Amino acid sequence: MTDGIAETSFQWTGEGDPKSYDVLWNPLLKTLGALSDTVPKRIFDLGSGNGITAEMLSRHGWDVTGVEPSEDGLAFARKRAPQCRFEAGSAYEDLAARFGQFPVVMSFEVIEHCYYVNHFARTFLDLIEPGGIGILTTPFHGYWKNLALALTNHFDAHFTSTTDGGHIKFFSRKTLARLLNDAGCTKMQFSTVGRIPPLAMSHYVVCKK
Repeated sequence: MTDGIAETSFQWTGEGDPKSYDVLWNPLLKTLGALSDTVPKRIFDLGSGNGITAEMLSRHGWDVTGVEPSEDGLAFARKRAPQCRFEAGSAYEDLAARFGQFPVVMSFEVIEHCYYVNHFARTFLDLIEPGGIGILTTPFHGYWKNLALALTNHFDAHFTSTTDGGHIKFFSRKTLARLLNDAGCTKMQFSTVGRIPPLAMSHYVVCKK
């Protein structure tokens, strides 16, 4: 609980299969690879989950600091990647005051689990140092994908309706851009990840500060 805000954290039940993360990792590594060699390889992972992405980044030479509100997620992350720094924390804290700012901040598939998305967006952007970037992903929603989910009766599974801390917010490009803009971000690059753009898996947003 922070400033009177309480929320159930996602329940992690395993360490995950790296192959299932490739669709997100490929654009992430491309974005990071395009950065200047003068950028310090320090990255903050807001909502590090079971640590699987942090561990991958550390293998590519990145110094990773992550926060995660879930106790079981932290346990998996610390076991998987002891070389990374994982602390209990959430987007409802003043994380910039606690950890400082970073040249790169990422948050993958987290914001859709949060009730207080405006607070999340401000915390996410505050963590980015001047001239740095933030990389955010969240499940993609558009007309054709919503229609496909309805026709195939997959909304319940997609919404993770019976999972503690599951999906509670969904974004179109328009609503996600408005949220980030209201939080102070004016420079955003949007793309999607997934094989078929109209049925894409996730929004992939790079915020520049």
